[in-house]
Amino acid sequence: MDPARMDIINIVSNAGPMVQFVLALLLFFSIASWTIMILKYRYIKKAFYESAIFIDFFWKSKDLSDAFNKAKQLKGSPIARIFRVGYMELRKLSPASGSTTAETSKAHGVEKGSLKARFAGIDNVKRALRRAINTETTRMTRMVPFLATTGNTTPFIGLFGTVWGIMNSFHGIGIKGSASLAVVAPGISEALIATAAGLAAAIPAVIAFNHFMHKIRIIESELQNFSADFLNIIERSIMK
Repeated sequence: MDPARMDIINIVSNAGPMVQFVLALLLFFSIASWTIMILKYRYIKKAFYESAIFIDFFWKSKDLSDAFNKAKQLKGSPIARIFRVGYMELRKLSPASGSTTAETSKAHGVEKGSLKARFAGIDNVKRALRRAINTETTRMTRMVPFLATTGNTTPFIGLFGTVWGIMNSFHGIGIKGSASLAVVAPGISEALIATAAGLAAAIPAVIAFNHFMHKIRIIESELQNFSADFLNIIERSIMK
């Protein structure tokens, strides 16, 4: 085994109970953060990929029912999910029409009823889309704040371990009455391990938090844009 690795293991195993507790706490934060990073990376990557597929299919499709069927296949796309919500709400405006065909897609399912009733139905679609966007935003940001918590707290937890280790070192100096390197070095190295562990947990978490929040803001913007475009299509069809 690598001697340097053996030294770290010996330092940790010979550390005091408080420093070991601090290191165990930092290990928990690090494992939890890396788990969240892996899960969110896969989730957001799939969301971008499938959303791009759905948007391309949506604008090429002449029938909303075809887009709805495609949206049901793309379960990882937030845009496909809010479209499904909006489409189901839109279907309520014309319950007599079993499916949205190419002819009824020109009216987007609102070819029946008074103009006032149609616009009232549009308000329902708007509310449904707004709720769906809020739900998707909440889903995307779930667990991400833990990364910010890790980045903000673990350096201080590590610093606490360092301060405690240095206190023990000075206590040992006072007991032995000697300030030689052999007396001071073990306690100082034990203390610095806690600081290094705190930084090792914090740095990846901060980088990942900033990266994921940037990606989430992009997806949220695309959700808003798609919702606005979808509503414009419906409103234009009503005015025809």
